[in-house]
Amino acid sequence: MAEKTEAAVGADAGKQPRSVRVVLLALMIAMMLAMLDNMIIGTAMPTIVGELGGLEHLSWVVTAYTLATAASTPLWGKLGDMYGRKGVFMSSIVIFLIGSALSGMAQDMGQLIGFRAIQGLGAGGLMVGVMAIIGDLIPPRERGKYQGMMAGVMALAMIGGPLVGGTITDHWGWRWSFYINLPLGAIALVAISAVLHLPKKRSKARIDYLGAALLTIGITAIVLVTTWGGTEYAWTSARIMELIGIGVAALVGFVFWQTRAAEPIMPLHIFRSRNFTLMSVIGFIVGFVMFGATLFLPLYQQAVQGASATNSGLLLLPMLGAMLVTSMVAGRVTTNTGRYKIFPVAGGALMTVGLFLLSTMDTDTTRFTSGLYMAVVGLGMGCLMQITMLVAQNSVEMKDMGVASSSTTLFRTLGSSFGVAIMGALFNHRVQDVMAERAAGSGAKVTEQSATLTADALNALPAAVRDAYQHAVSSGTHGAFLLGSVVAVLALVAAVFVKEVPLKGAGPKPADAPSDGDVPSDGDAPASVKAPVTEAV
Repeated sequence: MAEKTEAAVGADAGKQPRSVRVVLLALMIAMMLAMLDNMIIGTAMPTIVGELGGLEHLSWVVTAYTLATAASTPLWGKLGDMYGRKGVFMSSIVIFLIGSALSGMAQDMGQLIGFRAIQGLGAGGLMVGVMAIIGDLIPPRERGKYQGMMAGVMALAMIGGPLVGGTITDHWGWRWSFYINLPLGAIALVAISAVLHLPKKRSKARIDYLGAALLTIGITAIVLVTTWGGTEYAWTSARIMELIGIGVAALVGFVFWQTRAAEPIMPLHIFRSRNFTLMSVIGFIVGFVMFGATLFLPLYQQAVQGASATNSGLLLLPMLGAMLVTSMVAGRVTTNTGRYKIFPVAGGALMTVGLFLLSTMDTDTTRFTSGLYMAVVGLGMGCLMQITMLVAQNSVEMKDMGVASSSTTLFRTLGSSFGVAIMGALFNHRVQDVMAERAAGSGAKVTEQSATLTADALNALPAAVRDAYQHAVSSGTHGAFLLGSVVAVLALVAAVFVKEVPLKGAGPKPADAPSDGDVPSDGDAPASVKAPVTEAV
């Protein structure tokens, strides 16, 4: 590949900030595709079941997607390190879009589950690709200023997902819940193909197939345990015990093999960095807490505070808004000062306090009070969400950027699986106990329908049963959030031991520097940032 002349390089450098903005826009679209999907489909699920039937297989529509996403995440990260991120990332988008199109054309529940697995395979590479490409384009010191953009996309997906899903299903039909991905994905593909320029990579090493198989089996077993435990099967049932045994054996075998593989899927040397290991722990806990909060808060708001399904999503705004603002502030401060340890520490403390406050909510708690409590949790999450990825990427060499991004994403995904399962088991247990105490036989039927009770259906219940159910949900959320606050303490402890290693890349530009501001100059940037100016795939 021939190098450009100095004049050409200078010309490209002048154009680079605009190119990077276009690439970042395309990356945010891809990130939104990954985050929106399950939230949109969740709203459309009753309509899908009504048309396709197969109610007994309903949970697999989500489980197949989650399994495929979690299992493929480390593979996408490693493939990007070995063969170049641009082609691998575009491949993941294409697979996701193929799965979306096929899901929209499904004629029965079996087909939909299979096509959702294909969609999940592609989704596993979306978030990892976004994080790794940003890691290649922008050095850690400058990366903080883009945190607000990523946090904004997450907040938009959490709030807008159910609203968009309901609107599409009502006006266009459930199939468009999948087809809507196609134009958005096409825009991302065109922009990335035209504007993103990264160095070519051609690794001669063979893919670690055995490591990939062992890791996939281990992750699959873990996700199935957390999905089925306490719902499909009792936690002490033979099936759950078998899955735990298979998962532990596969993961032990995976760790053993990674010390011997020529090109390991998840090289263990990245865990020698104390900061990387701590960020993996914190990421797991953030996933545990965040998805538990977004699951049980709407339940509490609908059952106890009488909010509609739509309004319960909007009532999460204090948490998501606080998360967005704090993430933007943390990113700017990190870019300007190069210091970041204060944010994991503050985030762990705020998250612990916020979850404890949420655990104190009862049937008399006002929406204003619960909104304040949610804002405290949001402040904590905002300090942690993007900083964990930033510090993790700063803790490894550039050649391991993909596996660092995928490992951090994987731990957060596994944390969310454990959070939903464990907090859900505690919640359900408390709801059943309180209903048995307060409503006896009539409470059993209400408990079975608790996930589908709307505000109108709740108001139609006899006063005594409704009061019992509200107390039961309040008690259930108390236990779930109290557990979340205990787990959040571990994030605070981990954050205390983070070592503040200087971030790679430049700090703020001098006052007399050009005001392009989006990407550091070649003189300040690491080689991975210079490469896009001089080479193209």
